[in-house]
Amino acid sequence: MQDQRIEKVITIAINIIKVLVIIYLGFVEVFKIGKLLREMLDLELDISRKWAIQNYSILKKRLEEQKVAGV
Repeated sequence: MQDQRIEKVITIAINIIKVLVIIYLGFVEVFKIGKLLREMLDLELDISRKWAIQNYSILKKRLEEQKVAGV
């Protein structure tokens, strides 16, 4: 009788540990995915920023040319 109770308690404890490990691994994966997404977005934003700076400088040059031309 006592042995069965100990086995049940041990079984419950093992199941709780399994659930906690699964939850922990899930959080680890979520943070890994978040980190990868952040890196990818930073790369995309950097490309977009460079493109915007380049286009702004072209626009600025054209405006200066128009001012010089007197248009």
